[in-house]
Amino acid sequence: MASAAAVVMLFFVLSRVTGLLREVVIGAQFGTSAQLDAYLAAFRVPDILFQLVAGGALGSAFIPTFAGYWVKGDREGAWLLFSRVLNWITLLLVVLAGLAATFALPLVQRIIAPGFPPEQQQLTADLMRWMLLSTVVFGASGLIMGALNAVQHFLLPAAAPVLYNLAIILGAWLLAPRYGVYGLVIGVVTGALGHLLVQLPGLWRQQAQYRWSLAWRDPGVREVGRLMAPRVLGLFFVQLNFLVNTILASGLPSGSLSALNYAWLLMLLPQGIFAQAIATVAFPTFAAQVAAQRREALRQTLSRILRIILFLTIPAAVGLFVLRAPLIQVLLERGEFTRQSTLAVAYALQFYALGLVAHATVEIVVRAFYALHDTATPVIVGVAAMALNIAFSLWWIHYWSYGGLALANSVATGLEMAALLWLLDRRIQGLAWRPVVGGVIRSLLAAGGMGLALTWWLGWSPGLAGEALPLPLGWIQAVGGVLLAALVYGMGSLLLGGAELRALVALLRRR
Repeated sequence: MASAAAVVMLFFVLSRVTGLLREVVIGAQFGTSAQLDAYLAAFRVPDILFQLVAGGALGSAFIPTFAGYWVKGDREGAWLLFSRVLNWITLLLVVLAGLAATFALPLVQRIIAPGFPPEQQQLTADLMRWMLLSTVVFGASGLIMGALNAVQHFLLPAAAPVLYNLAIILGAWLLAPRYGVYGLVIGVVTGALGHLLVQLPGLWRQQAQYRWSLAWRDPGVREVGRLMAPRVLGLFFVQLNFLVNTILASGLPSGSLSALNYAWLLMLLPQGIFAQAIATVAFPTFAAQVAAQRREALRQTLSRILRIILFLTIPAAVGLFVLRAPLIQVLLERGEFTRQSTLAVAYALQFYALGLVAHATVEIVVRAFYALHDTATPVIVGVAAMALNIAFSLWWIHYWSYGGLALANSVATGLEMAALLWLLDRRIQGLAWRPVVGGVIRSLLAAGGMGLALTWWLGWSPGLAGEALPLPLGWIQAVGGVLLAALVYGMGSLLLGGAELRALVALLRRR
């Protein structure tokens, strides 16, 4: 698992770097404009369809079921299950995408963005119709990714998002100056095709066998459906939360939705590099340990992974919070992305940074539940968390504008993390808490020292903490701050025993 994590983390870094470059190019072309707001709102229905039908819900149900066939040596049964699920998913997405395209404008006017002016609503509907093409392609691509991960093949699935981001970058860079926001949509559809095609050699290498079959009575298909049902409900509430954010932000000043989106993506940068990369390779391992009835191995694996995740994400959260303005300025401020855009994104990022650790921990813990063939528990907890998220959003938007939407997400995710950890501890008869708690205390102390050092750095360097500076000074603050943070956190960890740091270095050496 350490070997696979190193490979996947490398490509997750490339994916996040290209994703960041994508936002840099988009920001330079569109800033925090009404056109970009329409583009982001147009994503909502295609993303909801993908997530509910073929996204996280399908992966969490398909991988344990597929792995059950694979571990028992039934390769033919595994690929037959893959074929049947692929056929059903593609058929369902074609029908749903067609209906969404037909009723795109009423959906935008009455549900997605009722606060947009009429011309912006029309643009949102037109963009949505084109992006629904990518939803159908991603349905097949997402299932292929799950099958390859289940057989411990991570390279091509990890590379696929990089191609997707590169296609959008080219669309924004080369096509947007001529076709406007439609250039981004062309990049999205082209990137979805690249996401699919790059994984096909992995199927060939695994000697996958495709068959046209829609036998819904197949026990494997029905098991996938049974596991998917509660997960779909949970994802529906997650997507409902994003939809509520879009609806609420559409009634705020122009650019609010764009600022919220940039801040969300910046928070996801360390979360994706660390938590999603490790969770991707941990999930098949969890599933195999459960299938082999090795519960003690599951407990120890989960404990070690949580320690490393917390060791990496606690300082990342502190760094994002303290260095938010200079980091945003260095990464995004150019072209149409102005000083005002930097301050707007920094305002939202300070609230999202508070939830980074919780988001990362939830990534790991829910996969342990899925490996145990329990999709109901994380869904019930997730639904409750999303209900709180929506309630907090409706409440706090009156006090902190779109910053209240970000704060609501962080608080709700923190409560979700606490509930899931407590329930998982009961489910597996005791997690190895002592090393986890000890690691958290050491990481918090080291990160606290790092935060004080960064605060001193921002106060000593020109300008006030949290304020955007002229670009050269922003570079000094951002780059110098990152180097200082790494130095202080590393030294603090060593002074406090360095157990997590040594474990991380040992994994890299083993790789």
